[in-house]
Amino acid sequence: MQFNLPESWKTILESEMAKPYFYWLQTFINWEYSQYECFPNADNIFRALQDTSFEDTKIVILGQDPYHTPGAAMGLSFSIPNWSKVQPSLRNIFKELESDIGILRTNTDLTDWTKQWVLLLNSVLTVRSGLPASHAWKWWENFTDQIISLISSKKEGVVFILWWNYAISKSNLIDWNKHLIIATPHPSPFSAYRGFFGSKPFSKINTYLIQNNMSSIDWK
Repeated sequence: MQFNLPESWKTILESEMAKPYFYWLQTFINWEYSQYECFPNADNIFRALQDTSFEDTKIVILGQDPYHTPGAAMGLSFSIPNWSKVQPSLRNIFKELESDIGILRTNTDLTDWTKQWVLLLNSVLTVRSGLPASHAWKWWENFTDQIISLISSKKEGVVFILWWNYAISKSNLIDWNKHLIIATPHPSPFSAYRGFFGSKPFSKINTYLIQNNMSSIDWK
C-alpha cells in the first residue's frame, strides 16, 4: 500500500513524509492491513485530506481514531455512512446542533461539511477491527500533529474544535492569537453532560466566520 496524498497536502507535507518515522508508519500499516481487518478501507485512510484541501480549510474538528466497528469508519472524524448504525457520540453532536441552532439533522454522512471548509481529521487515521486505539502511538500522531501545526502556522482565522481531553492536549500546537479554539468535553454519553451540551459550537463557528468576512457553514 502506497500513501498517496492529495496534491495540496502533499506539497506542504513532503518533507514530513521523508522522515524515518513515516517509513515505519507505512510498514506498520501495510502489515496490519495484510493480517487483520482494519478501518477505514485503504482508499479512505486520507479521506479527510482528499475532501478538504489545505487551502480551503477553515474549521478543524479533531477526533481521536476511526470507529472500530464494521461499516462505520469512512475516514472522516465522527462521520458515518447513512446506512450504518448511528454512533452515540454523533447522536449527541446532532442533539447539540438542534439545541444550538435549531437544525434537526438525520444525515450521518458529514461529507457536505467537508465541502464547506471543514476538515474532519482524526489524530490516528486507522484502527484494527474491534480494538479501539489499536493503532495509537504507532507514528500517526507525529504526522497529524504536523498537519495541525502547519495549519496553525501557515493560515489565519481557523476554528479548531477540540472535544475531550485528548483533543484539547493538541491545543499547544495551535497559535491562540491567530485562531479560535473551542474546547469542551467529548460528545460521548459518558461526558456530554459535563459541558458538551450547551457549548453551542455551531453558532460560535458561524459567528466567528461572519465576523471575519467569511461565509457561514450550512450545518443541515
